[in-house]
Amino acid sequence: MRSIWCAIAIAGCLASAAQPALAEGCLKGAAAGGVVGHVAGHHAVVGAAGGCAIGHHEAKKKDKEKAAEAQGASGAK
Repeated sequence: MRSIWCAIAIAGCLASAAQPALAEGCLKGAAAGGVVGHVAGHHAVVGAAGGCAIGHHEAKKKDKEKAAEAQGASGAK
């Protein structure tokens, strides 16, 4: 029981010291992943982490596509 409380205390310290991140797409992905993980055997935390990673990846892909589209449009003038 003592090790659990130590892990929680360390995680709390690390979380409070973390810098704010640009987590575009993470919240939507984490919400969907958490629900799916919960339904698929009470693994909501794992689902949320995976959903966050996938949501962030998809948002970055979308941003790259928009940048490439803007680059192509500005070069066609």
